[in-house]
Amino acid sequence: MNKRKILVVDDEPIARDNLAHVVAKDGHLVRVAASGQEAVDLLRDEEMDLVLTDLCMQGRDGMAVLSEARALWPAIEVIVITGHATVDTAVEAMRQGAYHYLAKPYKISELRAIVDKALEKVQLRRELSRLRQQVDASRGVRRIIGQSGKMQALRETISQVAQLDCSVLILGETGTGKELVARTMHELSPRSGKRFVAFNCGVFTEELITSELFGYERGAFTGASKAKKGLLETAEGGTVFFDEIGELPLSMQVKLLRVLQERTLRRVGGTSEIAVDFRVLAATNKDLKREIEAGTFRSDLYYRLDVLTLSVPSLADRKEDIPLLARHFLARYALPGRTVPALSPEAERRLMHYDYPGNIRELENITQRMLIACDSDLIEPRHLVGVFGDAEGMPVRDQRQDWPTLEECEKRYILEVLDEVAGSRSAAAKILGIDRVSLWRKIKRHGLEHPDA
Repeated sequence: MNKRKILVVDDEPIARDNLAHVVAKDGHLVRVAASGQEAVDLLRDEEMDLVLTDLCMQGRDGMAVLSEARALWPAIEVIVITGHATVDTAVEAMRQGAYHYLAKPYKISELRAIVDKALEKVQLRRELSRLRQQVDASRGVRRIIGQSGKMQALRETISQVAQLDCSVLILGETGTGKELVARTMHELSPRSGKRFVAFNCGVFTEELITSELFGYERGAFTGASKAKKGLLETAEGGTVFFDEIGELPLSMQVKLLRVLQERTLRRVGGTSEIAVDFRVLAATNKDLKREIEAGTFRSDLYYRLDVLTLSVPSLADRKEDIPLLARHFLARYALPGRTVPALSPEAERRLMHYDYPGNIRELENITQRMLIACDSDLIEPRHLVGVFGDAEGMPVRDQRQDWPTLEECEKRYILEVLDEVAGSRSAAAKILGIDRVSLWRKIKRHGLEHPDA
């Protein structure tokens, strides 16, 4: 039997302990709550498969727990138990979405049968949801994969914000899927019938940025044999996504701000103003407020872009989504005609143990390497050799007790790099092979204090 997470809620200690004992004896992972409020607080932090709740409790009763559980976790099932059973309460509980209603005293065999049926329904519902995600992966908000509370909230926000024709600033570490969020927002917007134009501000020189964005007239410079529309013109009626907006040179920030204010542009070498109409979405892994303080980003452009802000969580902040994402990538990259290998529980555990500094992009690469290594229909720890360094998915340590921990090694290394570059976090991040946001988080976690240069 697969272990499922079950929450037992009862304000009577004996009844609560007895029920928890029965459920745990069947091999399930059990959480307990001594009140309705404690149950709700726990559900806000952790997803459950099933809730077994007493009906009559002080404060928040079983009906309140039922309502909150269904609101927080759509796939969850709730069984209501009470010693004060009436037809009316049973009907009301079922009307509110309860899977079943049990009156005390109940038979243990009856309880177990109902729990098994409820868990089967949960599994079927989640499998159906997974299949729907695969079918709809080419379009819509459902291709943003994740069942964590943070990702459900993100999808909800995207659906709402997509309908608004205002600028949106998308924040998140490198590799978290900011462009996918932007594309999805465009596809759900009234502008979906027009073009989505993505422009990476960090890969072009200033001269190329100007000609790419604004276009040019014939003879504007050597090689300009004919006039060319810029990306901003070609996006007419659609959406322009400025990726890594924090990398845009100051002089270009001035030009972009003018276009956003006036809604007109002038091609390189041109004399006439051209009206443009597009929605602006921008993304960055930088702290733009700090960049403003440092004089590398204009405050007026920031407030023009930051009408609404949307934050994409790092993979480390939603580790419960790692198995789902891994299975998604395994299905995507499996060879045609080959059975998509499943993840063993131990392999899944080790995947979740890793921090993924490269976020989803890194996990995607890891799953491809696992597919290459896997010679069966089941991915096991042995297939992780070469992915994380060894079969355990972690660096090998000998039996010496004086060896520093991985955390200690990381702290020392970061400190040495920061000392070497005189505290410059930008320079340190390049040496370490991570972005500034990831470095900032590590500095904060380790309690390192170095000035930003």
